[in-house]
Amino acid sequence: MREGAVEVAPGRYRETYGRYFEEFNVGDIYEHRPGRTITDNDNIWFSLLTMNQHPSHCDHAFAAKTEFGKPLVASPLTVAIMTGQSVSDVSQKAVANLGWKEIRLLKPVFAGDTIYSETEVLEKRESEKRPTQGIVTIKTVGKNQHGDVVCDFVRVMLIWKRGFGPMDE
Repeated sequence: MREGAVEVAPGRYRETYGRYFEEFNVGDIYEHRPGRTITDNDNIWFSLLTMNQHPSHCDHAFAAKTEFGKPLVASPLTVAIMTGQSVSDVSQKAVANLGWKEIRLLKPVFAGDTIYSETEVLEKRESEKRPTQGIVTIKTVGKNQHGDVVCDFVRVMLIWKRGFGPMDE
């Protein structure tokens, strides 16, 4: 049997992802792979989907006149990709996201950039109201293909404890 799988019947395995509350250790850092290269289409579709009509994201002629000279990737797309990259490691066994805070956009992101993310566990505590769950606070950092930090944020999640929740079925 390989790591990341559980035997559900003789010779039959089910892939598993994420961590239970007990498996988080303050100070641990998880590198999320693969990276994600953002395309111009990703940026246009995300802007249209979210009704973000700012021309710096979807109007090449307008963006050419800005200090950047080309369209910027919509910052919520960067946050969404970084969050998505972290799901299989840190929130696959989450009950819910409780919030994002301290979102910092440190460098511009452009179509063609590849985002790599990593997450550090900042804090964990038992839930006072939900004895089968705990609260985990993490910081996720996104870097581009050059190693420049482009974005970071803190996220708080409610996580199932081992032996509880739908993942244990």
